[in-house]
Amino acid sequence: MLDESLLRGLPPFSRLDRAQIREILDLAVSRRHEEGTAIFREGDDADRFFLLLDGYLRVIRTTPGGDQIIVLHISPGQLFGIAPALQRDTYPATSVAAAESIALSWPVRLWSDFTTRYDGFATESYKTLGQRLGQIQETLTELATQAVEKRVAAALLRMVNQSGRKTDAGIEIAFPVTRQNISDMTGTTLHTVSRLLSAWQKDGIVESTRKHIVVTDPHALVVLSGPGA
Repeated sequence: MLDESLLRGLPPFSRLDRAQIREILDLAVSRRHEEGTAIFREGDDADRFFLLLDGYLRVIRTTPGGDQIIVLHISPGQLFGIAPALQRDTYPATSVAAAESIALSWPVRLWSDFTTRYDGFATESYKTLGQRLGQIQETLTELATQAVEKRVAAALLRMVNQSGRKTDAGIEIAFPVTRQNISDMTGTTLHTVSRLLSAWQKDGIVESTRKHIVVTDPHALVVLSGPGA
C-alpha cells in the first residue's frame, strides 16, 4: 500500500487531509519505467493521467516536417499526461523516461471528479499547464530566432536550473543527457553540439562525458546564452 506521505506537500494535494490523500492513492496504479521507455506517445488515446514520483521525463513533440524536438523536461512531484486539462482525448506529446522513473496514474474518467472534489487540485493543475505552455513557447521561439550557440547554452541552463545538484566539480545535471538529446532540444546537428561542448570543455565551462554533463562555470554559460552573446 502506498503511503500518504508520498503526496503530502506536493502542490496538487497540499490542501488535502490524510483521508482524502488515502482515497486518491487507493485509486492509483504505481509503475516503474526504465530509462528510455515511452510512457505514452503523441496521438495515443489519453486514457490515464499521471504524477511523477521519482526520476525525470522528456516531453517530445513532432514537427509538421516529421522532426522530433524535446520541448521540456518534467521533474518529480509534477503531474503530466493531463490531456483533459487541454480538452483533448489524445496526448499532445510523447513522454519518455529520461532516467529510471516511478509514476502514479489514474483513469482519465476520474479527472473531473478530482478537479471538483479536491481543493487546490484544479488550481495547481492549470497552473502547471500554463507554465508548461510557456516553456514550450520559449523553446520554439529560441529555435526560430536564436543562433545555435545561444540555443545550446540556454538548453543546458534550463536543465541545470531544473535538476542541477552541486558537486566538487560544479553543477551536475541530475539525469542522463546525451549529445543527441541536446541536438533534439535545440534543432541542430549532433556534429554542432559535439563541437560546441568540446570547445566549452576546453574553455573550462562544462565537463561532458557519455550521458553526463557538469557545468563548471555557470556564469560563463549564462553569458553565452544572453542577448550579447
